[in-house]
Amino acid sequence: MKHFLLLFIAVFTHVYVFGQAKEAIKHEADTMQKYLPEKKLSESVMIRHITIDGNKVTKRAVILREMSVQEGDNVAVDSLPLLLNQNKLRLVNMALFNDIDMQIERVNKNEVDWHIQVKERWYIIPSLTIQYADRNFNTWYKQGHHELSRVNTGITVADRNFLGELDTLSATVQLGYTQGLGLNYQIPYIDKQQKQGLGFSISYFRSRQTYYATDSDKLQFVSSNGGYMQQQIQGGISYIYRPAYKTRHVFELNYKDYLVQDTLLKLNSDYFRNGSNKARLLELLYRYQLNEVDNWNYPLYGFKIVNYAIVRTGFQGFNFQAFDNIEAGTFRNPLPNWYFSAIFRGRLMYPAKQPYYFQGGLGTSTDYVRGYEYYVIDGSQYGVVRLDLKREVFNKIFKGIPIEYFTSFPLRIYPKIFADFGYINGSFSNNSYLNNRLLYSGGIGVDIVTFYEIKIRIEYAINHLGQNGLYLHFNSE
Repeated sequence: MKHFLLLFIAVFTHVYVFGQAKEAIKHEADTMQKYLPEKKLSESVMIRHITIDGNKVTKRAVILREMSVQEGDNVAVDSLPLLLNQNKLRLVNMALFNDIDMQIERVNKNEVDWHIQVKERWYIIPSLTIQYADRNFNTWYKQGHHELSRVNTGITVADRNFLGELDTLSATVQLGYTQGLGLNYQIPYIDKQQKQGLGFSISYFRSRQTYYATDSDKLQFVSSNGGYMQQQIQGGISYIYRPAYKTRHVFELNYKDYLVQDTLLKLNSDYFRNGSNKARLLELLYRYQLNEVDNWNYPLYGFKIVNYAIVRTGFQGFNFQAFDNIEAGTFRNPLPNWYFSAIFRGRLMYPAKQPYYFQGGLGTSTDYVRGYEYYVIDGSQYGVVRLDLKREVFNKIFKGIPIEYFTSFPLRIYPKIFADFGYINGSFSNNSYLNNRLLYSGGIGVDIVTFYEIKIRIEYAINHLGQNGLYLHFNSE
């Protein structure tokens, strides 16, 4: 009970802090409005009708949910261009349309009509996914010697707009290095106010090879001569609360069940607690997200906060764990076509000592210092700062492609320079020479952004050890 009380205190604290942040944002907006020229308030019009065409699947109410204006609203005439651009970006962030056109028609002195034309994407996409058994492409190519046997091939059938309500249904079959099945469904709105949603997921994965320890900041692997070295089953339910456009709260309850061969335990008896070959646990997660950025897929202006707190309590092979992860990013546009970003990611974990499988650290997911992609650094507390300065050199949408659902092809290119700093606190006996010290790196690179949220990062980095390399990633910073 005391463990869940700790989570409640953590959740309450974060909600309060972020609530104060939202009030500060509102105060700033009100202050700016106060000092706008009086002429901006001299004339207003009412939005008489909002027409939407091209939404064969997406329901009208779902589109209207994302907009900052509704039928019957009175708006300042001088604010119409700003509102037009703002609401187009909001529909872009839905990731449901290849093309969006908005027009405002003045029907009389006091009224306007708002016309929206969309071209929907292909929502049902049977896709061949290629995942690396190693942590990223770079590790697979260099340390894994780009062996095809260390590649997972999966087929995912996903409908990102299953009922036309921005809901997602996906099923995955994965073959190769790691085999598995997964089913996931999430619907963001189940009430008339479109503020509450639900979801569920279930999956089973097994692998003939897995890592069992970290030595000198490198993962050590063990293979099975027969059967599967590791198997895991997990299932969960989620509740989503979205009171406003930019704010989202997610609560998840997950059950996780892990099984490993005794061969692995002979190499690391602390893989799970008390030398057990099984770990069974219940996990409660709370996630808060505030997105004050222009584009959720690839932000260039604004700021965002993503925070999640997790409490895990075990039934076998695991005792208790609580940790809090936070990501805060600010994005600025200091000069035309120039963009600067500063992103902080950090984690606090209690208790610091955990079974090996549940330690984690830098390099196991998106939390890493660039230039250290080949390392895994175990630790309980860490922080990473990423700084980027980039320039937009190409931004064009190629239209008129005679393929349904692919009628346009956007392409943006951003050369950049960057610098990263990181620190991880850890006292595990794994011969680490990178924890408990400042990590830093710098480099140059280029970001490529195109349709269907595809992002490619090509980066050349030099770290504090004097090591350099060219790295390829398929996500944003």
